[in-house]
Amino acid sequence: MPGTPVRNGRQGRRQGRRNSIWAVRATAVAACGTLALTACGSTKDSGATGAGSGKVGVILPLLTSPFWQSYNDYVPKMAASEGVDALKTVNSNSDPSQQITDINNELNQGVKGLVVAPLDSAAIQAGLDQAERKGVPVVAVDVAPDKGKVAMVVRADNVAYGEKACQYLGAHVTSGKVVQIMGDLASVNGRDRSQAFRACVKKNFPKLKVLEIPAKWESDTAASKLDTLLNANPDIKGIYLQAGGVYLAPTLQTLKSKNMLKKAGAAGHIVIVSNDGIPQEFDAIRKGEIDATVSQPADAYAKYGMYYIKAAMQGKKFQPGPTDHDSTIVKLPSGILEDQLPAPLVTKDNVDDPKLWGNTVK
Repeated sequence: MPGTPVRNGRQGRRQGRRNSIWAVRATAVAACGTLALTACGSTKDSGATGAGSGKVGVILPLLTSPFWQSYNDYVPKMAASEGVDALKTVNSNSDPSQQITDINNELNQGVKGLVVAPLDSAAIQAGLDQAERKGVPVVAVDVAPDKGKVAMVVRADNVAYGEKACQYLGAHVTSGKVVQIMGDLASVNGRDRSQAFRACVKKNFPKLKVLEIPAKWESDTAASKLDTLLNANPDIKGIYLQAGGVYLAPTLQTLKSKNMLKKAGAAGHIVIVSNDGIPQEFDAIRKGEIDATVSQPADAYAKYGMYYIKAAMQGKKFQPGPTDHDSTIVKLPSGILEDQLPAPLVTKDNVDDPKLWGNTVK
């Protein structure tokens, strides 16, 4: 069979080319796995446009908090700087059901990406599933979903929030009663902060007794329950506010109404640690009304929400490990990746730091 040697030679050359191609691909994949923040092109079509173009919907949880008002102001600026075509933000008004409706409305408008700050870590799955069915990538900001597909969670370490508050209070209150005004326990943020604070006090400061107010991120609820608690426990020594944006004003007003708002250093001062890093907290620290807060990065939430949704629309992937912006990408138990951004403790010693976003808000 005179043609056989020629055919075998062609087959050998074809196989050689195939082997070379697979070797290159294997090398690329291996190299990708060694870099934490290397964006690696997905080998699977996610339904997104290859160039990462298209409209992006941005859904807020609420706008009654100065923190979320600031985030809302940062969104268009960060979208422009990251080259993302973001639609006008949508406010879900603290309603998890409305948030699912908002997601569906954005999808029906043909958005190619979504940046969502979930209100309820479990309920958000319905919206995430709908986005996945339509091939639209989602980046979650501030709150991680319990289930559902997201390209990335942009968030700070909320366990560290509770631990930092515990350590500060424990260092300044030797014994007695302290209160934590908790967030919504349907949110992983509320759970993480509450459990971390409680566990840290139990382990490190056994002379402190923790009293708890479940307030669901609602200022009126916080004020009413704090008033009742103080009537029964006028000897409170410290307070942990899990969200200064909604709890700071009602807490200070309640203490003032009972003549219990004493400046730091004065007899009877109640040590107060907060979370958010809004300008109002910084002013309260300067006045001696509260002692510390954890600065939750509203500016970086907006910036990296836009960064990751653009990357997701381009089909890029990321690996756990340190990033180039002083954070760490971790894999959550659910398998979702989370970029844990820095969130520093702010006290009277560093409250005027110009790098803090709360000092840049006009």
